[in-house]
Amino acid sequence: MISRIDTSVPHSARVWNYCAGGSDWYEVDKQLVDQLLADYPSAAGLAVASRQFLGRAVRHLVREAGVRQFLDIGTGLPTGDNTHQVAQRHAPDARIVYVDNDPLVLLHAEALLTSTPEGSTVYIEGDVRDPDTVLAAARETLDFEQPIALMLLSMLGHIEPGPAAELVQEYMSRLPSGSYLVTCDSIDSPAMVELNVHYAASGAAPYYVRSREELAATAKGLEILPPGVGPIPDWHPDTAAPAPLDQMDQWGLVARKP
Repeated sequence: MISRIDTSVPHSARVWNYCAGGSDWYEVDKQLVDQLLADYPSAAGLAVASRQFLGRAVRHLVREAGVRQFLDIGTGLPTGDNTHQVAQRHAPDARIVYVDNDPLVLLHAEALLTSTPEGSTVYIEGDVRDPDTVLAAARETLDFEQPIALMLLSMLGHIEPGPAAELVQEYMSRLPSGSYLVTCDSIDSPAMVELNVHYAASGAAPYYVRSREELAATAKGLEILPPGVGPIPDWHPDTAAPAPLDQMDQWGLVARKP
């Protein structure tokens, strides 16, 4: 049963959707974003940078690493070029499992439940904090004898850095050799720290920004692919043009399990 959607306070999935140019948000979400961006315009491009990073990372893993399975946890509200669309564009037989527990995301799950005939796309209700349940459900679609890419994009900030890193390590310990981790989050620049204080003051659930070391800790024991941990616009960019400054506080990495 889907929980009641609270439209009286901002919600992270809707806020992110508004920032990314989507249409699944309420006035309370728009008002908060507009207010925050008036004070912190340097954050305007973070959602766009995250979506573009997802596209480049998935494309790279499919075309260069031969990955055909993706576990996308905390997927959020669908916009353009979701994981399954990018993956199956380059490999029609790709299999994707989406996981989220947000009531609004669940209402929009049908937008994610599309697939090529050769592949598979499924959506399961689950909480990232419960790897036993998430992985058991994922096994119904994914082959755990073959590499799987774990996607955790701009969502671990809902968990404090230390426990979040341990949780990611737990997930990766249960995936087969040759699997990958793709993750990104807001870095702890002074502007991001202050912005998230104001974000929490709005009544929305707090979001914890990361230091470089805290972000790297999610990939403990893994082989981090070049160019390493850093601003996600610098990860295999499609053009040589400098990235907009309003995207540079979103950092991330792609790492392989030996």
